[in-house]
Amino acid sequence: MPSHLSALGGLYNAHLSIHILIILVSVPVALGVNFNQCLADIQGGKFGQSGGTDNHGRGVAISNATAITYELCTQACGSAPEPFQWSVFSQEFSSWLLPWLALVSQLPFGSEDKLDNLTSMLLTVGSPTLAAYSLVLTVLNGRWIARRFSSYTFPNTHLAVRILSSLQQSPLHINTDYSLLSSLIVLPLNDDWWRDLKEGLEYTHTWSISAVTSIAWVIIAYLFTVIDSFIGDITVSINANGQGVGSLWIWLLPIVIGWLQISPKCDTTRLFKAVNGANKLAYVASRDGDPILASSLSSQRAITLRRGVGDPLYHDENCTVPIYNYARFLPWVQAVETVSDMFRSASQQACDNQAVDRSMEWEVGENYATGARVNRRNRIGTCAQVDNYCLPIGEPSKGHKTVWGPDVFSRVLIASSIALSLQWGTAGAAIVVVWFTPTTGHRKTLARWMAITIRRIGKILAALNAVWVVVSCLFQFSNFFDRCYCNGSVLGQGVTSWIVITFIPDDLSSMKGAWIGGVALAAGSATLFVIRVMDGQHVDAER
Repeated sequence: MPSHLSALGGLYNAHLSIHILIILVSVPVALGVNFNQCLADIQGGKFGQSGGTDNHGRGVAISNATAITYELCTQACGSAPEPFQWSVFSQEFSSWLLPWLALVSQLPFGSEDKLDNLTSMLLTVGSPTLAAYSLVLTVLNGRWIARRFSSYTFPNTHLAVRILSSLQQSPLHINTDYSLLSSLIVLPLNDDWWRDLKEGLEYTHTWSISAVTSIAWVIIAYLFTVIDSFIGDITVSINANGQGVGSLWIWLLPIVIGWLQISPKCDTTRLFKAVNGANKLAYVASRDGDPILASSLSSQRAITLRRGVGDPLYHDENCTVPIYNYARFLPWVQAVETVSDMFRSASQQACDNQAVDRSMEWEVGENYATGARVNRRNRIGTCAQVDNYCLPIGEPSKGHKTVWGPDVFSRVLIASSIALSLQWGTAGAAIVVVWFTPTTGHRKTLARWMAITIRRIGKILAALNAVWVVVSCLFQFSNFFDRCYCNGSVLGQGVTSWIVITFIPDDLSSMKGAWIGGVALAAGSATLFVIRVMDGQHVDAER
């Protein structure tokens, strides 16, 4: 992947963070509230003897209070937040958020359009479920195609599996007209086509020193900050603490590891170069039986990649960024099924010792007993013979095929379940951390345009969510949420809420327990996700 694409996500997040930071720092400190002094005045009786509670919201005398009501808090302290503290902000930001923003640059991009790459980054950060869904779907597709072709014995079957699996990130198009696909599968002169394309697709975006360094930085920083938050005084700067932030972002780690392990072929330039280069070697059967170069007949080929057709309905499908694999899923499955049907028929014909030219006797090829080879002479014939060789035995034509491929719904269900488990295993951990912290913290044309509109709305929402995730983290580290309204969780509990002044041992014990559970839940969900991806890749490689 080109370096300017890999750095795009990181640069965007860096610029966003800098702009927000400038806004935060520029807020006059004079507008802030000194909560320590304010709470001391309350406990000293300056604002009367009413409004005191215990840590569960039960009313008590102000002299014995460990918490105060929201009404008293706003009366005594106002509605402004705690002043911005650079020392707290810089430490929490560099420990909890910065490593994750740097890790975004390791996501696979590859589109020629920088805006598409930026959009994919925003979609990933703004919709982790979609990112995980596309990743798991890619792994499941690899396993499915390996099983689909596992019983075929015709030459180049294993190359077809590798090629079709590698083209999941591509706008794949299959053309069965003019004997193009049947010739590509049957004719021995096209063996070079399969080998050349397979070699052209063997470039990788996989583990590198920078990727390993980024991942190691994130893991080590996360472990150190988790340990530090437990062995230190957790009541200090509790509203600016990054425990919830760390659990919220940990989903990004298995996503990056998964894509690095899969090494998706998503570089638009290389993909088109590989396919177009191989197509120069493609032969097609003729009427007299002598194969000729397909380029001498027309510009059409059996397997091609569609360039942008200018139709916004197909924009995501044509974009090679891996997160859009969900949009290519059904077209890719249909393309694979078309190729699979022809390989299946050719394999059955070969197993029945039937040559392409039925007037010729079957000649046993090298290692034929093991099904590894078919004599080249058995694979030569006219265009009509080649087409018939790839038709299902006993069936005159393919007939009408459904738009749904085999096992589609099961793969969608599995991918959705795994993606949601990662999303809510990590986000849920962040919710646990915050929740158990005491309340000091917080028709056709119509259908076509509907599809386009819904997709664009979804992208906008994901982009806004990505920005909000970063902004909310920065707000937390800058004490923006350290105000009476947020400290009392008024949004959820209403004006009857209370704000804890003094932590009691039971509070600290339950809070530490929740933090430990949150870390375990987030780390466990991320680890299980990586194991599932690795296991899928291992099974695929064995086949």
